[in-house]
Amino acid sequence: MEGIQTKNKMIGPRFPTYIIAEMAWSHDGSVEKASSIVNGAAEAKADAVSIHITSLADYMVPHYGSGKGRVSAGKEDQNIYRYLEAINLKFDDWKQLIPQAKGLGLDVCVMCNDWPSFEFVKPLDPEMYVISAASFAEENFVRALARTQRPLLLRVGGASLGEMEKVIFWAKEEGNHQLILLFGFQNYPTRIEESHLAFLKTLKQTFGFPVGLADHLDADDDLALILPLLAIPLGATVIEKHVTHDRQLRGEDFESALNPDELKRMVSCIRRVEKAIGPSHIQEIYSSMDAYRQISRKRIVAARDLKEGEVIGQESVTFKRSDGGMTPDEMNYIIGRKVKRRLSVNDPITQETIL
Repeated sequence: MEGIQTKNKMIGPRFPTYIIAEMAWSHDGSVEKASSIVNGAAEAKADAVSIHITSLADYMVPHYGSGKGRVSAGKEDQNIYRYLEAINLKFDDWKQLIPQAKGLGLDVCVMCNDWPSFEFVKPLDPEMYVISAASFAEENFVRALARTQRPLLLRVGGASLGEMEKVIFWAKEEGNHQLILLFGFQNYPTRIEESHLAFLKTLKQTFGFPVGLADHLDADDDLALILPLLAIPLGATVIEKHVTHDRQLRGEDFESALNPDELKRMVSCIRRVEKAIGPSHIQEIYSSMDAYRQISRKRIVAARDLKEGEVIGQESVTFKRSDGGMTPDEMNYIIGRKVKRRLSVNDPITQETIL
């Protein structure tokens, strides 16, 4: 496969890393905050913004239990249904935000948490659909998303290989081969030892589709901007990172969310790292490398004062860094030749100085 095509971008090993700013619930139910996050993602030069659209009554039972790991710190003891209901954006809000993102040149990746959300968003024509591992057992839902023929971002964190294989099979049966396997999960935050970056190579080798990292490391950790960079040489062609309006306000998903300025720095670092990695094919000696060769390589120079007409032997010359002189691999060319004129110690030996 050449690559996966969205309306605006190509995704795959031969293309720039596709960077997704995941908003999820970090808007805290505020259209203004959501709008600022979208603006921040565009200013950071991310490729896409990922949003969650939810009809809460169709997604969760009102008595869904509370507890650690279900929502962000400080809200674990609340009734989660009521908490999410209070911060859930309405469908009409998304009618404003999705065109805003598109107008700023961002792809829109949508995770529909239920059937009504999917039916609502289809006319808004998102560039990509996201399927979480929580929905991998819902065959009809997966097949319906696949039939859109939009690229599918499969969140495989928390899924078994068998579950991944099943979802991939359903999508392919619907004629959709535009699949990306995104590894990583949100654990408010995810611990560094749970990142398992090396698994990206296994995913790519096992299924043959592009892979990516959804990084949920503590955003205050020194590695928060570094971990995504490490995933790129391991095969990640997609990097997703939570983004918020202001992490200090400790809104939903704050633990692993970058502020817009931090996202901008991460995007810049990724683009620089791509240049550093470069292509894997064998290259010709390019100009700056040749300049280094010319500066650093040793030359043949006189090991002592040499008289005019003296025969050059092994002991007559030596190899030293010098601005002039033939190179050591030309040594056999000068042994036994005569010096054309008197040379002092360290003078370069060139074709012009020998007979």
